[in-house]
Amino acid sequence: MTAPNSAPHRPLRIGDIEIANRVVLAPMTGITDVPFRRLTAELGAGLVVSEMTASADLVNGKPASVLRCEATGLGPHVVQLAGCEARWMAEGARIAEASGADIIDINMGCPARKVTGGTGQSGSALMRDLDHALKLIEATIAAVKVPVTLKMRLGWDDNSINAPELARRAEAAGVQLITVHGRTRCQFYKGEADWRAVRAVREAVAVPLLVNGDITSYDRAVTALEMSGADAVMIGRGAYGRPWLPGQIARRFETGIAEAVPTLAVQLGHIRRLYQDILSHYGVRVGLRHARKHLGWSLDAAAASGDAPDAALKNWKQTILTSEDPAFVHRQLGDAFDDFAWSAAA
Repeated sequence: MTAPNSAPHRPLRIGDIEIANRVVLAPMTGITDVPFRRLTAELGAGLVVSEMTASADLVNGKPASVLRCEATGLGPHVVQLAGCEARWMAEGARIAEASGADIIDINMGCPARKVTGGTGQSGSALMRDLDHALKLIEATIAAVKVPVTLKMRLGWDDNSINAPELARRAEAAGVQLITVHGRTRCQFYKGEADWRAVRAVREAVAVPLLVNGDITSYDRAVTALEMSGADAVMIGRGAYGRPWLPGQIARRFETGIAEAVPTLAVQLGHIRRLYQDILSHYGVRVGLRHARKHLGWSLDAAAASGDAPDAALKNWKQTILTSEDPAFVHRQLGDAFDDFAWSAAA
């Protein structure tokens, strides 16, 4: 498949900020921390977005929230905020801007019950009350000088597909880019993303549009762009264990040249570096917990590359993911990848 003709040629801009290419790493809580964003950006993603940060927690100085917003040296620095009160969103945006954010992204797409339920009513729950959603958008835009963007779903459920209306109103308020995940909130991550349904948002607004959901390969990225009419793709779960994927897709958009999956030796280098960076970022005690998911996904990707037996993968994961000794983990990663390489050569 070839990329749509428009994709490689027009610069993608958010306000006055030009984005390096048309593949963006999605904000994912517990995943897109500084170490993972840094690696994915260096491997070619055009833009990387922080983990979702609760605006009230940021204002109240919660250490984890402050850490999520700190500038990373990566540019542009995008901070995603969530909340359900205009005052917290405005103040959170001001703090993020002062901390080095070049772009503020508003989350109206997270489906998690702890975000949408109870007294929170944040994330995709805001799509149930567009008047209230607009108050948050307007307050955020008024609070900062940097561009503000918006991430949403198609709607709350199949009976309330209101993404085009929210997008129209957000654009009129001053939002400068919109991302749509092609599912409703009530779908969570079940079924398949409906990229074709995102086209109604494309027809409703003139600002740049990103399509998100189930984009796990170049061919799926091209199909998502064709069906949605979007300007760029946002990759989330497709980058689990494959931090190189956004960059590979972006380069193929530009050149038309397909790249092979990185060799197991290269993959091992990526996970070793990521593991060490996570331990340095959080400290060893906390970092060990944060790193396990990435170790597991990297082992999954490596085993797939080597066509390794399921039993071998299971054994290596059991050994590596339960260890609290970083030196042991490094040694066992080397042995595991060697084992997968033998499987590939057999």
